[in-house]
Amino acid sequence: MADAHEDNTGSLKEQLAKVFELSLKVTVPDEPEVVPLIAPCSKKETGDYQCNNAMSLWSKIKGKGTEFRGPQPVGQAIMRNLPASDMIESCSVAGPGFINVKLSTKWIAKSIQKMLTDGIDTWAPKLLVKRAIVDFSSPNIAKEMHVGHLRSTIIGDTLARMLEYSKVDVLRRNHVGDWGTQFGMLIEYLFEKFPDGEVNDQDIGELEVFYKASKQRFDDDAEFKERAQQAVVSLQGGEEKYRKAWAQICEISRKGFEKVYQRLGVHLEEKGESFYNPYIPETLDLLKQKGLIEESEGAQVIFIEGKKIPLIVVKRDGGFNYASTDLAALWYRLNKEKADWIIYVTDVGQREHFEMFFTAAKRAGWIPTDENKYPKTSHVGFGLVLGDDGKRFRTRSTEVVKLVDLLDEAKTRCKAALVERGKAAEWTPEELEQTAEAVGYGAVKYADLKNNRLTNYTFNFDQMLNDKGNTAVYLLYAHARICSIIRKSGKDIEELKREGQIKLEKDEERKLGLHLLQFPEVVEEACTNLLPNVLCEYLYDLSEKFTSFYSECQVVGSAEEISRLLLCEATAVVMRKCFHILGITPVYKI
Repeated sequence: MADAHEDNTGSLKEQLAKVFELSLKVTVPDEPEVVPLIAPCSKKETGDYQCNNAMSLWSKIKGKGTEFRGPQPVGQAIMRNLPASDMIESCSVAGPGFINVKLSTKWIAKSIQKMLTDGIDTWAPKLLVKRAIVDFSSPNIAKEMHVGHLRSTIIGDTLARMLEYSKVDVLRRNHVGDWGTQFGMLIEYLFEKFPDGEVNDQDIGELEVFYKASKQRFDDDAEFKERAQQAVVSLQGGEEKYRKAWAQICEISRKGFEKVYQRLGVHLEEKGESFYNPYIPETLDLLKQKGLIEESEGAQVIFIEGKKIPLIVVKRDGGFNYASTDLAALWYRLNKEKADWIIYVTDVGQREHFEMFFTAAKRAGWIPTDENKYPKTSHVGFGLVLGDDGKRFRTRSTEVVKLVDLLDEAKTRCKAALVERGKAAEWTPEELEQTAEAVGYGAVKYADLKNNRLTNYTFNFDQMLNDKGNTAVYLLYAHARICSIIRKSGKDIEELKREGQIKLEKDEERKLGLHLLQFPEVVEEACTNLLPNVLCEYLYDLSEKFTSFYSECQVVGSAEEISRLLLCEATAVVMRKCFHILGITPVYKI
C-alpha cells in the first residue's frame, strides 16, 4: 500500500471514493476517468462500504490484452493498490470482485469529535450548483390557500433549506396568480360594491366569498360580463383606477397568505405572474426568431415532439396564458437572475405542462438537452392529500379546508395533550404555547415530508400526533430525552467537547457513530433527487439507533460517561440539523 495525502473533506462516501480513485489510476492506468462506485454494504457483517468497479472494468478491458483473468483479480488488484489511509481498518474481496471495506472505528470517533468542535456546517455537502431558484407555494390571489398549497409550501421550503445548508444561493420565489381575466370581474364587482373606491379588508370580508359572488354575476349578467372584459383591458393598459383596485385585492390576499407562512415559519419573495408580464412579448419574439412558434387554428403554438396537443403561447383572442408567462419567467431567471437550477414545486397533475414547456426551452437552446448539465430545470411533482374516506381532503360542506384552521387545530390538539399530561402546572404559559406550536406544526410538516412526494397521503390528526412510530412527535420527544440525559449528568458539555474523547467500544456505539457520519451523503442524495423523505428516513433510523445504544450502554454514572455524553450530544446536534432542514422547531424538554 502506497502512502497518500489524507483528504478529509467531503462526505464519508466522497472521502472513500478519493482513496479508491488513487488505486484505480494505478490498477488500470490506460482507462482514464474511471469513477469509483462506492455504496454502503447491504449485508452489514461483510463491511461498512463496498467498491463495485471490478465487474464494469473487466467488461471494458477484457478484449484489450490485459494481464487480468476476470473481475475478481481486478478487485484484488484494486484492493492491493489502495494507499494507506486512516479511514480503512480492513478490506476483503467477495464474489466477482466486490471490495468490502471496514472503516476504522477510531477514525469514525475522531470524525464525530471534529464535527462537535468545528460545527455541523462543516458536514454540508458540496454541490455543483451556485444559485438555485425554488418556485413553490404560488397560491392564486382572491382564493383561499388549500391543502395542495400546503404540500407545495412545505416541500418547497424543505428543498430550499436542503440547498441552503449545502451552501447554494437560493432564491425562494412565490409565483402567485395575480394576473389574468378573473381580475376583470373582481375589479368590476369591487366598483359595484364600493363606488367611491375606498375599501378595506373588513369591507370585503372573506375574499373567497367575494370571488364566488363576482363569478356568479359574471356568469348570470351579460352586461356585467362585458364590463368585466373591458376592465381587463383597462387594467392591462395601466389605467390608474383599475391598477389601484387590483393592488388592493392583491394586498388583502397577501395578508391571508402571510398568516399561513408565519405559522409554518416559511419565507418567500413574491414575484407573481404580473411581474413577468412585461417580458412576454420580447420572450415570444426570441422564440419566433428561432422558428419555434407556428400559427395553428388562429392561435400561436409550439409543437412538441411526441405530444398530440401543441403548447399554446398566444390564444386565439391574442391573450397570453400560463405557458407564455412561464416561458418569460424562465428567460428572466436564466438571464437576469443567473440561476443554475430552477425547481418548480406543483402537484403531479401539471407534469405534462412542465414537460412541454421544458422541451420548448431546450429547443430554443436556453437549457442543455443533457439532464446532467447546467443550467437545468426540474419539476417536483407531488400527490394529493386525502381524507379518511380516501377522497380529496375537504370539510363536511365539501368546501376545501382553510389552511390556517388546519394548523391551528394541530396546535390546539397538541396543547390539550400536554395539559392532560400535567404540563400546564410544570411549565410557564409561554413554554406551553411554544411547545404546542413546535410539535403541532412540526407534526403536520413531517406527516407530509416522510412520504415519497409523488404518492397521495392521508391527512389524519390522530396518526400525525401519535407519540409512537415514525412521527414528528416521537422524534421531537426523542430529542428532548437526549437533552434531558445531558442535563441530568450535571456536566458542562462545552467543556467535554474541548477535553473529552469519544471511544466507540461497543457494537451499538459504533453503529450509532457510523450512522451519524452518513448524514452529509444523505443530505446530498435528498438534494440530488429532490426527495425530502430520504432525510426523514435517516432521522427516524437515527432515533432508533440511539434507542438501541441507550438501552445497551449506560451513560450517566458509567466508566465511559464522558465518551457517551459526547455521543449523545453529537446525536442531538445531527437531529437538530435534520429538524432545521425539515422546517421543524426542536423541543428541549417534555
